[in-house]
Amino acid sequence: METSNTIINTSSRKSILQISDIDTDDSGKYSVEVMNEFGADIASASVAVEGPPEPPSGKPSISQGPDRVAIAWCGPPYDGGCMITGFIIERQQLDPNAPSLEEQENDADWLEIASVVDSLAYTVKNLKPLFTYRFRVRAENIHGRSEPGLPSDPVHIADETEEDSTEDFQRPISIKSGGDFKDRFQILEELGKGRFGVVYKVQEKEDPKRILAAKMIKCIKSKDRVKVQEEISIMKSLKHPKLLQLAASFESPREIVMVMEYITGGELFERVVADDFTLTERDCILFVRQVCEGVAYMHSQSIVHLDLKPENIMCKTRTCHQIKIIDFGLAQRLNTGSPVRVLFGTPEFISPEIISYEPIGFQSDMWSVGVICYVLLSGLSPFMGDTDVETFSNITRAEYDFDDEAFDCVSQLAKDFISNLLIHRKEDRWTAEQCLESPWLKQGHYDENLGNKKICTDKLKKFIIRRKWQQTQPAIQHPQPPQHTQLHCPAHQYQHARRRIRLLRSG
Repeated sequence: METSNTIINTSSRKSILQISDIDTDDSGKYSVEVMNEFGADIASASVAVEGPPEPPSGKPSISQGPDRVAIAWCGPPYDGGCMITGFIIERQQLDPNAPSLEEQENDADWLEIASVVDSLAYTVKNLKPLFTYRFRVRAENIHGRSEPGLPSDPVHIADETEEDSTEDFQRPISIKSGGDFKDRFQILEELGKGRFGVVYKVQEKEDPKRILAAKMIKCIKSKDRVKVQEEISIMKSLKHPKLLQLAASFESPREIVMVMEYITGGELFERVVADDFTLTERDCILFVRQVCEGVAYMHSQSIVHLDLKPENIMCKTRTCHQIKIIDFGLAQRLNTGSPVRVLFGTPEFISPEIISYEPIGFQSDMWSVGVICYVLLSGLSPFMGDTDVETFSNITRAEYDFDDEAFDCVSQLAKDFISNLLIHRKEDRWTAEQCLESPWLKQGHYDENLGNKKICTDKLKKFIIRRKWQQTQPAIQHPQPPQHTQLHCPAHQYQHARRRIRLLRSG
């Protein structure tokens, strides 16, 4: 049967089927049947119509980083009749100073930026701060390229020097003082429980847009109240964008409520192992630099944190790359002029002087920064032993190495940075200010290679799982030891350390 694009020409010896304007609907099996008075015969032939593929279906999905985006897309509904050989990524850059982004979306040029083979995802790196971008994808086979697929939603890249996209990130939060907590705030939901209390998400009644976090601490014993009051005093003196900010506090005979800024981004380590995050050494530099900025400010105020660990480094929001150091419950002031000794901390992160019950210093925090950096880059814990006693022994000997394959893609500058922090004698460790001036933390803006090497986070995921399991175990606390500074027999020392040190495994 002839159609608008199908014609059959028949002569005395042959018939010819001609198909014009051929498309995919014309693909298939064609059969010819010949008949006469003596019988019939049939022959068949398959026709495959090949051509450029259709565009990828749907709109690309976007996951945003500080200077990059991860793009994922779907394949085309029809591959053109042959195998897809790759995909072409195109980018449209929109000028933030132009009066209308909508007009630019129609007029701005699309630039081809990458070709991808055997994958439906790609990470675009080194995007310019303060610009807005859109992305689209074409499919390709041996016959050519498809039309472009739908463009992605616009993505704005924040300035890396900006502290946060929220306008109040740089400013200490403040609310009106006085009054009763229950009269001032509405409790919305419970956020979690720690060693000393329960944290709630709360809303200020006078300004419903103000969402904060309230930590409610039972203070039945006078020594508990004094400890919380000291934490409040320390937090009031720490006004820095990298440190959790205290807005107000309320006291009653049996309870103290600390009202703080509300952080929604979760723990840093959990953020970097997420499926939509591609961790590179450049990311690690960005995070560690912020930790050092917060620690440097603390130390400038004569305050040492003493519980720096992954769980106490949070992301400000779920989309930004700004961090916050939290939990100042163990922080101490070191401006008394007399030596300070402590017997608490978290195994794996405490410094040798704490285990040996020797005077601490600001560099006691820097040891913890070195351990955090080691774990972030490799997923390995440098001093972790089979038991706490073995862990304490490894810490006291400052016994660690970079021999694992996880460090194969880590730069020598990063290893040097860690090596200048994990030093037994605290006076020889770098200060936070020296860290900020180190070659590793200062090079992140300039070395593009640091943003191209992906860090495998499989071991880091296992580290996080183990830490979460440890936090479910009950805390072990022991009474303070006699006021002596050292034990001469090493084995004796570690046995006593096992009994003396508060192993803070939760909150």
